[in-house]
Amino acid sequence: MKLISQTCCFTFLLLILIIGSSFQGCDKNDTPDPEGPDTVAASKANVWLTRGDKLALLQQQGDLVIKPVVYSNWPVINIDTTVAYQAMEGFGAALTGSSAYLINKKLTSAGRKDLLEDLFDTVSGIGISYLRLTMGASDFSLSDFTYDDVTSGSSDFNLDNFSLNRDLEDVVPVMKEIASLSPRIRLMGTPWSPPAWMKTNGSLKGGKLRTDCYGVYADYFVRYIQAMESQGISIASVTPQNEPLYYTANYPCMEMQSGEQAEFIRNHLGPKFAANSILTKIIIYDHNWDNTNYAISILNDAAARQYIAGSAFHAYAGDVSAMGIVHNAHPDKDLYFTEISGGAWATDFASNLVWNVQNIFIGTAKNWSRSALLWNLALDQNYGPQNGGCNNCRGVVTINSATGQVTRNEEYYAIAHFSKFVRPGAVRISSPVPGTLTNIVAVAFLNPDGSKALIACNIGAEARTFALSQGKNNVAYTLPGQSVATITWP
Repeated sequence: MKLISQTCCFTFLLLILIIGSSFQGCDKNDTPDPEGPDTVAASKANVWLTRGDKLALLQQQGDLVIKPVVYSNWPVINIDTTVAYQAMEGFGAALTGSSAYLINKKLTSAGRKDLLEDLFDTVSGIGISYLRLTMGASDFSLSDFTYDDVTSGSSDFNLDNFSLNRDLEDVVPVMKEIASLSPRIRLMGTPWSPPAWMKTNGSLKGGKLRTDCYGVYADYFVRYIQAMESQGISIASVTPQNEPLYYTANYPCMEMQSGEQAEFIRNHLGPKFAANSILTKIIIYDHNWDNTNYAISILNDAAARQYIAGSAFHAYAGDVSAMGIVHNAHPDKDLYFTEISGGAWATDFASNLVWNVQNIFIGTAKNWSRSALLWNLALDQNYGPQNGGCNNCRGVVTINSATGQVTRNEEYYAIAHFSKFVRPGAVRISSPVPGTLTNIVAVAFLNPDGSKALIACNIGAEARTFALSQGKNNVAYTLPGQSVATITWP
């Protein structure tokens, strides 16, 4: 009887404690959050850090406790999910012929599986979500070729010779493995040159597209998209010409002035896509930030612009603000960042890391880009295989062609801080950095699943502490000098 009484008392006391603790969480002064459950204080935020001194490389840090009150002792980055900008399509690099060859032929099947899972899996890897493919050879292929090469002096206006055979050696097999890991990955196709017989100089290097070949070159794009589709590979977008204003290279290239590109799209490529029910986006320019008139002049052409989704840029000259200028001129058209390469000329890990994050990833996003793509996904220890171009460009990863060892370079970590945490369909949201928070640049996104991500980069040498505030979600964080952090929360 005594035992029963003691048990009853214990149960009664436990019930009182549970009820009491429940009432303590319901302060009569609490009011419903105007932004809804999204801003109700969560318990923790996750942090992933890459330090310029390499003491942390995409390393998860201790969770940050989320509090319902703002940390007033520090400069505050205020996140406003109600102020939204462009939706993101993805982050990644180019699967060049050289990259595909190294992945396909210089890694064991187990090594290839491990690398591709690390690059493209969204859980165990960094979740790369966008790749650029070269339509034919580029300066990073095993040799010069297009999909319709014929003997000198011949032509093939019916495209009877059209074949993906060279891509079937490495690019297509690797793409199929990638697609099995990332079925929704977006792909952009870009030619460095049409077949030589379509050009004014009969060569893959230099020259222009013959005016009597505008139609057949449009057919060439249609055939490429259809042929890749038959392999289970969907091309989301194309650009008519890589770097159309650089046509004196020692690798496949071609001059295509803005008026010529407008005519090609207006009278040939756009109508051929429409006639064949091809939904692949047409994206113009695909060259450096130092020229905004090229894209704007084409978009000013009412007949051409109806077929155009947007403009693409590289970063070998000019400033990222150029993308904002084009956006302001034609805000209904999208922007894409499609190429920049690191290399042996820049060996300091910290400087390369923060430059890429500040300019290519944060900078392009804040200037309306829907993508940020670097150049070669993989190169070997000798910066190749090369095909007449850059002899010291660095891949996102380096694959030792003798041993198969993979080295992840600073570009890998720059991509990872975005691709792993900012998923396709994420929307850039307001995240102004206060003027008192010197040397910090940042951008924030709202993911399709409702989660948020802030990527902050400290370009200075000294650590900086700041608060992050979004509704009732508030954290404080100290970011080391020359380092990058991604903070995520529900």
